[in-house]
Parts: sequence; C-alpha cells; structure tokens
Amino acid sequence: MLAPLNGVTVLDFSTLLPGPFATLLLAEAGAEVIKIERAGSGDDMRNREPRVGPDSASFALLNRGKRSIAIDLKDPAAVERLRPLIETADVLVEQFRPGVMQRLGLGYKAVKAINPRLIYCSLTGYGQTGSRAALAGHDINYLADAGLLSLVSGTDGTPAPIPVPLADIAGGSYPLVINVLLALLRRANTGKGCFIDVAMTDNVVCLGYWALARGWAAQQWPKMDGEVLTGALARYRSYRTGDGRFVAVGALEEKFWSEFCDIIGLPAQLRNDRRTPEQTIRAVAEILATQDAAHWERAFAGRDICCSIVRTMEEAAADPALGARGLFDRRILAGALSITALPVPVADVLRDKRNVREVPALGEANAMLAATGL
Repeated sequence: MLAPLNGVTVLDFSTLLPGPFATLLLAEAGAEVIKIERAGSGDDMRNREPRVGPDSASFALLNRGKRSIAIDLKDPAAVERLRPLIETADVLVEQFRPGVMQRLGLGYKAVKAINPRLIYCSLTGYGQTGSRAALAGHDINYLADAGLLSLVSGTDGTPAPIPVPLADIAGGSYPLVINVLLALLRRANTGKGCFIDVAMTDNVVCLGYWALARGWAAQQWPKMDGEVLTGALARYRSYRTGDGRFVAVGALEEKFWSEFCDIIGLPAQLRNDRRTPEQTIRAVAEILATQDAAHWERAFAGRDICCSIVRTMEEAAADPALGARGLFDRRILAGALSITALPVPVADVLRDKRNVREVPALGEANAMLAATGL
C-alpha cells in the first residue's frame, strides 16, 4: 500500500525546529519534501553539536528522507529557477518573519499566480497580522504571551522554562500538519489552494483550556502552584525518593488516590488532601523519602494508581516497553554513520515503509532547479 501522501510535493523554506518537524511528519506519511536552503551554509540546524556525519544530530533527526536545494533567494534569478518546482508543488511551508517572502518575490499572491492549487503555509510566532506580527520570539516568549508560563513555578517561585519546545511543536508543527491535511482534503473537492497563517502563540492558548474554563465561567483565574494541575494537591505532584530520584503521582481520581494511600501507608486522617493539602503533601513526601526509587517501583508494579518513577531521557530511550512498541526501529543514514530515527506521531499503517532513510546533503537536489545560465 502507498503511504497516504505519496505523490504530494512539499517545498520547505523553513529552518531550525517547528517547520522542519512539521515537514518531517509529512515526509513520513509519504510526501516528497524538498528543503530550500541557504547557499553555502544551509539550515542553521546543520551546524549544531553534536554531529553525526557532516551535519548535526538534530538536523539528521528532523530532516530524514528529505531532498535539499541550495539557492540564494536574494538572487534576482531565484524565482525563475524555482518556478518549475512551484508550478508542480502541492504545499509550500515558510518560516520567515511577515513580509520577507514578499520581498523575495515569493509571497502568496506571486506564488498563487504561478500555481493556484498550491497550499501556502506561513509559520510564525505571532501570525501575519496584529501588533506583535513583526516581533522576534522563541518558545518561552510564546508561552509567556499565551499565559501558560505564569502557571509553571521554579524552585524560587519564578516562572520556570518548560523543558520541551512546547510552543514550537504543539503550537507550530502540529497545527501546520493538521491544516495542511485539511487543506488537501478541501482542494480535492474544490481544486483550489489556499493561504494558511499558523501562529504559535495563538495555537498554544487552547492548551490552557482548563484555566480559561475557570476564568471565563467563574472568574476563578488560576494562579501558580495553586491548582490541582500545578501541585496544589498531594495527589498530583512529584516527590523525592530516598536515593534522590522522584516519583510522579497522578492519582487524580479517588480510586487511584485511595489505592496509592494504601500502598504507602498514609494515615487515614491525612487522606483528604483537599481539606489538609499542606499536611498531606508533607506526609507523603516524608514517606516516599524513606525508600529508594527501586523500592517504590516494585511496590507500585501491577497496581492501578497512576504513579511512575521519573525516568531520565537516557532511560526512556532504552525502555523495553517503548522499544516493544517499535518507537526506535527506524534508522537514519548520515554519511557512513547510522543512528536511530526520531519517533514521530504517525501511525505505522500510514507511514512510508522505508525503515532506513538518508539525511540530505546540502544542495544534493540542485539539478531540479531550472537552468538560467547564472
């Protein structure tokens, strides 16, 4: 069976993380993704450390199975050289600040005149319009502007950076893929392409649905460390074990919480963590600190309590349970080297069947460009 996006061509002008991760998902579903990179140096992600082969490991993970064209987009001949690709492409993804593609002669109106069936996606932090459109930003800024960072406390009470690029992926990559797929479905019925404005800040606001529900409905706007999901109750937080590791307790429902309390031997008078939150938190912390993580892992094994030992990334990458699900079966060829491919949220039945795919060398597909004599 062919992958569902077999025959779909994507021109990818994006760099670093959110755009390339989105187009990786499209490539894994069968699309031909052609990276349009800066002549000479390419995507900035190529030059990060550590390296695998000539490029960074991060670049290899995000760009497996794509093609690469190296071109100076400021060259007056660039648009004409790209024209044959634009004429036949299905999707274009760009990640510049608003106005940059227009100045290069590659804005939506110009490209639509060449190919009205093209689905054109602009991915930015703040969108193509509005008072923040021209602002630079990174993940922490988008989360701050969306209100989410105000709910995450560090050890000294200041907002703590979230240890994953949440806005880039959940606000950028995933919405871009969703909208591309929807646009392809619509085009199948109408024959028309469209312009898609993907704003990472806009798209992470919905992740605070519970906070918005409380605020809009009851004017009970949440505060840092004061809510169920931010550590206010004993039943949903992390605790240090006797060997300095941590247990993540997610026993929100009463049946899970009751079972957890039975296992650790929490006194009955402290089990109502809504009535005595601080005392219960202290008591649970004291009990869990009496034994090492291995003890608690054995105690929790096979019990229905929503508790986990906090694993390191190294442990997660070697976890037999994840390995048995096939997360780490696919490989990347980077020159003469091979590394594990990035697990992606595309079901196996919908993925390209090639288990091993290469990292594109900078400009390896330049023969696809139209010759101009320059």
